Amino acid sequence: MTQSQTPSSSPSSPSARKAKFVEGSILKHVINMTAAGAVGLLAVFAVDFANLFYISLLGQTELAAAIGYASTIMFFNTSASVGLMIAGSAVVARALGAGDRDLARRRASSALAAVILSMVLIVLLVFPFLSALLSLIGAKGEALDVGTGFLQIVVPSLPLLGIAMMLGGLLRASGDAKRSMYVTLSGGLASAILDPIFIFGFDMGVTGAAIASVLARVVMICVGLHGVLKVHNLLGATNLSAIWDDWKALFAIAIPAVLTNVATPVGNAYVTAAVAPFGDDAVAGWAIVGRMIPLSYTALFALSGSVGPIFGQNLGAGLHHRVRETLMESMKFILVYSIAVWLILFLAQDWILLMFGAEGKTADFVAFFCNWIAASGIFMGFLFVANAAFNNLGYATYSTVFNWGKATVGTIPPVMLGASLYGAKGALAGQAIGAVIFGLAAVLTCFYVIKKAHKPDDADGDDVPPLSKPALSAFSSGKGNM
Repeated sequence: MTQSQTPSSSPSSPSARKAKFVEGSILKHVINMTAAGAVGLLAVFAVDFANLFYISLLGQTELAAAIGYASTIMFFNTSASVGLMIAGSAVVARALGAGDRDLARRRASSALAAVILSMVLIVLLVFPFLSALLSLIGAKGEALDVGTGFLQIVVPSLPLLGIAMMLGGLLRASGDAKRSMYVTLSGGLASAILDPIFIFGFDMGVTGAAIASVLARVVMICVGLHGVLKVHNLLGATNLSAIWDDWKALFAIAIPAVLTNVATPVGNAYVTAAVAPFGDDAVAGWAIVGRMIPLSYTALFALSGSVGPIFGQNLGAGLHHRVRETLMESMKFILVYSIAVWLILFLAQDWILLMFGAEGKTADFVAFFCNWIAASGIFMGFLFVANAAFNNLGYATYSTVFNWGKATVGTIPPVMLGASLYGAKGALAGQAIGAVIFGLAAVLTCFYVIKKAHKPDDADGDDVPPLSKPALSAFSSGKGNM
């Protein structure tokens, strides 16, 4: 269905306004959405980066190591929220692209209900085993005690994080990159104000950082609700029968998407466990690198969440040639951005080491990342954008396969070999090798999927055939899906 065929397609109608990605420059949409998302994420990652800096000022390596261990566990939980957000954004964007605003509003409400229920269940399952989970990845002594205390405060707030992330995803699905940015930006600004107050002003250390994180999530929800409810009126009335129908479409994407996102922290947890035997200095270096990666590659993380609605709206409108173009333009962006980041990290490594007071093995580990491993961000980006395409084209299981392949076959053997030959730095190199292999494989497969779904003789977009059955079944539910 093209835009001209959708109901209420006049320029002033809500459906036409919301389906903004079905016309205009794809590259411009990619850059605008990614830039807005990156600003918000940059605030969050910068504060996370600053937290580790504040903790390092306390002068205890064990505290920095504790944050590194705790972050590994939180990565698992956050990944579930991301998977649900991806699914919610995909089904709402497709409904908006098809011109069915009522279905979009109903699905938005159902998506919020799903993320709240799912996060509550995760809290109930994880909370009793926090100390055991930290021990499993190598935490011990003071690092274990401090990390457990941190998680006991932060983990119960997972439903708040899930709501905030879903609200941001719904705003992206409607094409409102600016207000989606405000959600994450508000959380970052709140943390920037609250962290030093609780860590130093109240002399609460790591506990203060945890409390500040919870309060920041409340701020994010308030900002997100204003955009979704007051500005876009994107939440509609629903009932149990409608929720069940919507969840069929939602969880067809959410289950593989959650599994996909959980794969990454599984791989990181293995790397943490592989680095742990080399001492707290090495784990502290890994914690610093763990903060540098999201901060340095903010735009890649933002891209993975931002291009989903572009894929989804064009799929809903039947513009398959624009789906392929979205992948191409995203790859160009990834190449240029990643090379620039690698150069900056290479030139700024001495300043980074000085800022964290990194010495000995910690400094060697961080410098090794800046000099060599940062280049693997290119292939990490390829994997991200391929996953976004798979999730929105109805091939979400493909993203699951590639992410779990990277987290297992692409991580365990090369990390194990690297650690045995070259120690902690070898483990980091092994993880990067896996990223290169699976990033390339994922993006090549994505091109094949798009080619199979779109006939070359329909490249002008005037008579675009329907996507293959797997894509349609992933979104099937509710009246007026197509």
